[in-house]
Amino acid sequence: MEQHLTVLLEEAVAALVTDTSGLYIDGTFGRGGHSRQILEGLSAEGRLLGIDKDAQAFSEGLELAQADQRFHIARGSFADFAELAASSGLAAPFTGVLLDLGVSSPQLDQAERGFSFMRDGDLDMRMDVDRGMSAAQWIAVADEAEITKVLRDYGEERFAKRIARAIIAAREEEPITRTLQLAKIVTEANPAWEKHKHPATRSFQAIRIFINDELTDLEKLLSKVVDSLDVGGRLVVISFHSLEDRIVKRFMRRQAEGEQVPAYIPVTESQRNRKLKLIGKAVKASDHEVALNPRSRSAVMRVAEKLAYDECA
Repeated sequence: MEQHLTVLLEEAVAALVTDTSGLYIDGTFGRGGHSRQILEGLSAEGRLLGIDKDAQAFSEGLELAQADQRFHIARGSFADFAELAASSGLAAPFTGVLLDLGVSSPQLDQAERGFSFMRDGDLDMRMDVDRGMSAAQWIAVADEAEITKVLRDYGEERFAKRIARAIIAAREEEPITRTLQLAKIVTEANPAWEKHKHPATRSFQAIRIFINDELTDLEKLLSKVVDSLDVGGRLVVISFHSLEDRIVKRFMRRQAEGEQVPAYIPVTESQRNRKLKLIGKAVKASDHEVALNPRSRSAVMRVAEKLAYDECA
């Protein structure tokens, strides 16, 4: 198994931690790279909650919680961050919330999890293997229109219909239960793909996002995170997929610009209801980091800070 390298580690934690005695949430604990770095920057009064759907990540989080009383771990979706924090005895407002979206390196590296089109394993793709339908189960019952829609909407796959038709034809011959089996079907059905990118990349991403309801979870968190942040609190999001980054970018911009009204209608600045201010520009991994960890190539980090009412006025 490859060493797990946390993407944008220094940059994300530097942007997140504004108060060493604050209360923070790492909504995507993974293997704890960001959480451990956050804890290094916190005082004895600081607190951090890690959240993850993955049972293995949760188990590793329990070990960290036993070693550091400032850290708490909860198993579940980051969409339920407020409820999970409350059940851990941690109440809003929060000083910062960090999300490192997508699948983690350990999940990709474990063939049996079914996330990788480069390693043969069961076609599962669930981040929480105790809940929901696996990718193999979904592919076995979904019709062509549904598969096409998932590949097009979540993978932005140009040849979604062609690939969906190939999947339907292949499953009539034998059940599609293995990752390399699906990757071969997609590759043979895909007439063209981006240079340096595996032809099954978009299809695997799309199916994974659908199976785990990832975009819905992201939108649910964004709908309530601002009200849960303390004044000056930071929202830091690292995305690896254009759809995720687009959702985050538009949300932050909307909250920073406030209510949009026609120019001829007189309104006070406070009536614009600006809730966030953008901190810097989008951050991408350095050439050095990409050389060490090619998976960081598509990472985009965005940061926003909650405004006080008088800053909006």
